[in-house]
Amino acid sequence: MNLDNLTGLIKVWARDRNLDKADPSKQMLKLAEEVGELAASIAKGRKRGRLKDDLGDVYVVITILSMQLGLDIEDCIEAAYGDIADRKGKMVNGVFVKESDLQ
Repeated sequence: MNLDNLTGLIKVWARDRNLDKADPSKQMLKLAEEVGELAASIAKGRKRGRLKDDLGDVYVVITILSMQLGLDIEDCIEAAYGDIADRKGKMVNGVFVKESDLQ
């Protein structure tokens, strides 16, 4: 299944459970929880399957959060890509630092 189809299924799943109308501040807490689980999995060197599930959980939560905020996740991703598409910078200690922050 492709990402568009899966995102659509996530949206239907969320609407069926009225999550699209829930409090975004609660969903933000859920996002922090899921990101924390992902960080713990990376820190503990967990297997690929666990990392895949943790990353997927983060995507599900941000998709629902975008719905609660009246935004479309695809539009958010497109906007973010527009910001980085031509970004220049370099790796510093394993982290990409954008050019404007290097000065």
